[in-house]
Amino acid sequence: MKQPNVVPGPPAPPTATDTDYTTETATLDIEGMTCASCASFVEKSLGRTPGVRKALVNFATERATVEYLPGQASPDTLRAAVVAAGYGVAAPTAPQTSVAEQQAATDRQKAAAYHSLKRRLWVAASLATVIMVLSMLMLWPAMMSRLRMPVLNYLLLALTLPVLLYSGREFYTSAWNAFRHRAANMDTLIAVGTGAAFLYSLLATVAPRFFVRHGMQPEVYYDTTATIIALILVGKVLELRAKTQTSAAIKALMGLRAKTARVVRAGQELEVPIEQVRVEDVVAVRPGEKVATDGVVLEGRSAVDEAMLTGESLPVEKKAGDPVFGATLNKTGAFRFRVTKVGADTMLAQIVKLVEEAQGSRAPIQRLADKVSAIFVPTVVCVAIATFVLWFDLAPEATRFPLALVSFVTVLIIACPCALGLATPTAIMVGTGKGAEHGVLIRNAEALEKAGRATTVLLDKTGTITRGEPAVTDFVPATGQQPEHLLRLVAALEQQSEHPLAEAVVRYAAAQGVGAAPATDFEAVEGQGARGTVEGEVVLIGNARLLAESGVVLPDLVRQQAETLLAQAKTVLYVAVQGQAAGVLGVADTVRDTSAAAIGRLQAMGLDVIMMTGDNPQTAAKVAAQVGITRFFAEVLPSGKAEKVRELQAEGRVVAMVGDGINDAPALAQADIGLAMGGGTDVAMEAAGITLMRSDLDGVVTAIELSKQTIRTIRQNLFFAFFYNVLGIPVAAGVLYPVFGVLLSPMLAAAAMALSSVSVLTNSLRLRRFTTR
Repeated sequence: MKQPNVVPGPPAPPTATDTDYTTETATLDIEGMTCASCASFVEKSLGRTPGVRKALVNFATERATVEYLPGQASPDTLRAAVVAAGYGVAAPTAPQTSVAEQQAATDRQKAAAYHSLKRRLWVAASLATVIMVLSMLMLWPAMMSRLRMPVLNYLLLALTLPVLLYSGREFYTSAWNAFRHRAANMDTLIAVGTGAAFLYSLLATVAPRFFVRHGMQPEVYYDTTATIIALILVGKVLELRAKTQTSAAIKALMGLRAKTARVVRAGQELEVPIEQVRVEDVVAVRPGEKVATDGVVLEGRSAVDEAMLTGESLPVEKKAGDPVFGATLNKTGAFRFRVTKVGADTMLAQIVKLVEEAQGSRAPIQRLADKVSAIFVPTVVCVAIATFVLWFDLAPEATRFPLALVSFVTVLIIACPCALGLATPTAIMVGTGKGAEHGVLIRNAEALEKAGRATTVLLDKTGTITRGEPAVTDFVPATGQQPEHLLRLVAALEQQSEHPLAEAVVRYAAAQGVGAAPATDFEAVEGQGARGTVEGEVVLIGNARLLAESGVVLPDLVRQQAETLLAQAKTVLYVAVQGQAAGVLGVADTVRDTSAAAIGRLQAMGLDVIMMTGDNPQTAAKVAAQVGITRFFAEVLPSGKAEKVRELQAEGRVVAMVGDGINDAPALAQADIGLAMGGGTDVAMEAAGITLMRSDLDGVVTAIELSKQTIRTIRQNLFFAFFYNVLGIPVAAGVLYPVFGVLLSPMLAAAAMALSSVSVLTNSLRLRRFTTR
């Protein structure tokens, strides 16, 4: 059949779902960055690219995260912008079947860069050593009588050229690229300083008479040039090693994954590589083996060690219907599970991704360092030029040029702001990685910083302080009733019901070792309870209204027992057998075992802990008293939780909100920092800045303690970096020389600059020893 001609009409107007309005995120591994100024320059270059909404470059991870409009930009245009700025982009890895393979590819690239850097260091160090030895010959007249000065200078020039052209090449190309874009970075300082010393030495080598005619000695500084480059490379190698250690948390997590899985196919168990496991496969797990991937238990029971997810050392009991997660360790029994997620979709992969994103994010405290770094290099160049001019004008004629040149080079070298650029991101990398080890997943650096600044912790009651599910707390049989027999009748009847209170009764009976008998004629009475026949006896269980309408009279003793339970804010279930009141059960949402101790630790840290609940004031007061809370909000509707957060913020408080349910999401988002319990809903975790993999308040304590220690480390790092530069630049400029005759050598300045970066990294790595009290 012939198709009708279709005349294309005008394009439909764009909607919010079109690609022109929907952003995508790309991650680029940047090559060639040497300092925070480089990262800032790359970030600005990406930010100016058409279609880019947001660009963030992390110097410590050497990674750029770019949010862009796919209709206007693409990963290729982003890479082109980085290359145009004078930096490189690591080749993207091909799509892998697992995050581990992508991590392995990244590790190989970093290892290759590390080995290349070490080769450049060894070349520079070897030649610099020879150059230093030959330069000392000038101090021995006997040796200089045999080796003429011009010959020695040309020999030193020949040895220095490989150091500049091979070992130090990246410093000069980076400085030139920055200059072309009217910017300056750390390499600008190194290139100008060592370049000035080299060019002066080159002129003294090829035209010594020029200096003699002007009454100056044609001295050379090849040893200074080569040694400075070697020392800076030493710092770079140590820095790269330390930066690798800061990401050890991710490597440790990736190392936990199982390599193979025992898949059940055609009735047989076949051991296959983990990459061949597919969704809906059935996998068998034996005692002592790792769970291969995420899934749901089909058959069998066991205890699984989930410490790698939650930080909890006690194994978790698993039975049919329970979820299991890849990389956790099966301890006792055997079971089979159906695979629900593989590769990048697994819980482990999501944790790794979250940690990587957090490590690549920027903390608000880093803004100070960024602002300083942006103006620091141009300022230092001006200070160095001023130093040169002052010494050239004021120093004695015989020494003015050497003194001015040495001071000029020393100021440039010692002021390199590398330590400033590493101060914040390295601490964030270690802190977020350490949080993951303790079951605290931190979404970004801002969340990590804000958690430590909290003054008030607002706790939702249900599912946070309490377990979030009803549990039988009291079982009181009436006079003449046998407890075990009565409990068996009750459990048999409640086993037929899907009500949460019925499930609590069944769990209680199972915990007491009481088996349920079969029930017949089951009938659920809406809003009241249930009735049925068990072992030939008619059983009722429910509220007082059910028994009253069934003609059951409550004896005074049973009524008194019920009133006692009601006074404790518990739900009362009345039981009748064969038309006679047989006892009562008290049901309540019980407080978690760890809540009181965790709240006590938060209060000991100087935090004001407040509880919020939709329950009545009597129930709220009872729970608050159990855990040591003196202030609480009761009868708060879900829509009013965020308003309570705003009220506390209006009092000048920095509020950390802890919750687990959908109705907590607005409050979690409104709070200065939201902490979602890992057992809660996805909506709550999406709204929170921190997710606690363990469903107890110990994770809140860990998150806040870790945040405080991380921010303390960042402040120490920034102090060291600022103090070092504030103290070092005047000394390098020669302020001590007129009084004490002390002039800092450029080589010592290079060593001090390298050690400053290493000291900041070492201080950040101390966070790896973090433990909760």
